[in-house]
Amino acid sequence: MISETYTLVVNGSSYQVVDGHPSESLLWVLRERLELSGSKNACEEGECGSCTVLVDEEIVCSCLVLAASAVGREITTIEGLGSDGEISDVQKAFVEAGAVQCGFCTPGLLVAIDQLLNTDPDPDDLTVKEAISGNLCRCTGYGRILEAVRIASKDRKAQNEEEINK
Repeated sequence: MISETYTLVVNGSSYQVVDGHPSESLLWVLRERLELSGSKNACEEGECGSCTVLVDEEIVCSCLVLAASAVGREITTIEGLGSDGEISDVQKAFVEAGAVQCGFCTPGLLVAIDQLLNTDPDPDDLTVKEAISGNLCRCTGYGRILEAVRIASKDRKAQNEEEINK
């Protein structure tokens, strides 16, 4: 059996993967080897978005990416959205809007929405719907998710204005 040792940079930290197999998905390595279980394993076909992560700031379904192909790239998971032990503004907005139901889709949605707001700080509903079109939610009906994006967008604008006025 072929095994490899390689290093992944996940959420700003380096992790050495020992005895990795070339066919292991990034999702499997994140969850099982690195014990970063925030990204969820649902379809393993790239259809549901529950395993969404960023690789070099691009949204990918980690179930479709070979872990070894992410060597030398920056991986951001749901665990990397907050800082200093605090949840992110998007996570806070999801709680405030009641956008979390069963929670299975939530990690992928949060990663996708955070990335959207990083590139488009004031998206309209159509832009949000397109940005999260790869993420399936069977519980919310998306109304509360859209409201959470509006809240996070408003909060980011207010925070940016505060920083400018300092």
